[in-house]
Amino acid sequence: MSRARCHAFFLAAVSPRGATTGVAARRELSAWPVLQEPGMEYQDAVRTLNTLQTNANYLEKVKRERGDPQTQLEAMKLYLARSELQVEDLDQLNIIHITGTKGKGSTCAFTERILRSYGLKTGFFSSPHLVQVRERIRINGQPISSELFTNHFWRLYHRLEETKVDLAVVEVGIGGAYDCTNIIRKPVVCGITSLGIDHTGLLGDTMEKIAWQKGGIFKSGVPAFTVLQPDEPLAVLRDRAQQISCPLYLCPPLQALEEGGPPLTLGLEGEHQRSNAALALQLARCWLQQKGYQNAGELKASRPSLPGQLPLAPVFQPTPHMQQGLQHTEWPGRTQLLRRGPLTWYLDGAHTTSSMQACVRWFRQALHRRERPDSGSEVRVLLFNSTGDRDSAALLKLLQPCQFDYAIFCPNLAEMASTDNADQQNFTVTLDQVLLRCLAHQQHWSRLHEEQASPDPWSTAGREQGGPASLLLAPHPPHTHSASSLVFSCISHALQWITQGRDPVFQPPSPPRGLLTHPVADSGAMVLQEAAAIHVLVTGSLHLVGGVLKLLEPSLSQ
Repeated sequence: MSRARCHAFFLAAVSPRGATTGVAARRELSAWPVLQEPGMEYQDAVRTLNTLQTNANYLEKVKRERGDPQTQLEAMKLYLARSELQVEDLDQLNIIHITGTKGKGSTCAFTERILRSYGLKTGFFSSPHLVQVRERIRINGQPISSELFTNHFWRLYHRLEETKVDLAVVEVGIGGAYDCTNIIRKPVVCGITSLGIDHTGLLGDTMEKIAWQKGGIFKSGVPAFTVLQPDEPLAVLRDRAQQISCPLYLCPPLQALEEGGPPLTLGLEGEHQRSNAALALQLARCWLQQKGYQNAGELKASRPSLPGQLPLAPVFQPTPHMQQGLQHTEWPGRTQLLRRGPLTWYLDGAHTTSSMQACVRWFRQALHRRERPDSGSEVRVLLFNSTGDRDSAALLKLLQPCQFDYAIFCPNLAEMASTDNADQQNFTVTLDQVLLRCLAHQQHWSRLHEEQASPDPWSTAGREQGGPASLLLAPHPPHTHSASSLVFSCISHALQWITQGRDPVFQPPSPPRGLLTHPVADSGAMVLQEAAAIHVLVTGSLHLVGGVLKLLEPSLSQ
């Protein structure tokens, strides 16, 4: 459950409204009384959880030995037994298991909201969290309370302490053959979202290897659905499904389901969310049918599959419950807009090449639809970080067409002193390491802009009378100027500079002495103070987005 091992699988356990299923029914887990000992508060629980990240040698050993999925699952059985659970307990849960490299969270959020529209009670596990660890476990769309998380954490922690050989948290967090969630033997239905190059150290360095890993959640006789993929990974998924007799279907586009009916309104912005919504509709409909629900969408004329391709999933008319679920879906940090005074925050945790391309499309479309100020300048700011083994230079190159005036880089630390906020701690990296990585991002950004710079030293492209060269007035004309960039030591300092006290909610104390001594920071502060509109895109890491949300939306920490 560490913040270092993230971007995981998604599970949804579903039952009729008011009923309790599976493990909770027989063991009454949610009702177990646990005495609250001194020093056993929520932050203490999360802080203790975080300390289990520090055994780096053990984690590296696990990664090196991750060569046999079956061995991993056998180890998971032992962990379950030590926590007083059995695999058979999991068999009784009505689980929807979703994996992929892009869109897992959004797809599961759509699916879960659709099922709740039918009056069903849902449980939802996801990773990573944005602001608080307890967000990973949701009941009926809401994170469990800090009290419930604390009680069950200490009960499980003490149980594992009593039976331990080595106690460490190993969260594979990649979904598929090597993921601990593959201990699920009898899901109701499975789904695979868009695949891309990600976590190459764990999944492999080709799309075919990644598809093989993600197809590891397939189970014999359990229906599975996927979205349109490139030919090579789609063939791998098809072959893997055939080997174990898993019926695998290709989702038709959302447009096919809209034909003959009203356009579907989605609660999540961005054209790429339509693919996630199409998969969610198929997963929800399949679950409802398997559980005997009659009102699961009237079939339309089926489209024949082409020879050698996957069979197409049913084309059906989404029910009013389905339409309502899609419209009311919320999933913070994914194509999320916050409009606050002159500032508009665009939050998207894109961290792969394909997801960043989708993020750029969404951002540019949102800018095109914006209301332009009657007078005054508009400024575009990028707030970026990238972690792990991801190619930050490639991600930053994709962001160049957005024509940012300023690029800001900072670690995924909400504050410099995070001792009072265990949810934001990460003991697997040092402050020096994350700052050096931010400096590398800045160097990549500068190099990319140098490559694009105009060879004409007398060029005035991008200059406006009475303003600095970096100030682009709306509408932004084509230009080749080099955007200014800054590195800050934490998210709070970055936001203080970006907002200049103009965000009505984020009002921190005066910036520490020396924060604005850099000439770019000094001149940029004046530009931001005088701008009629400031557009800030926060992207590159879900943890960065989470840190920003923690500061911009204090209610999320309550």
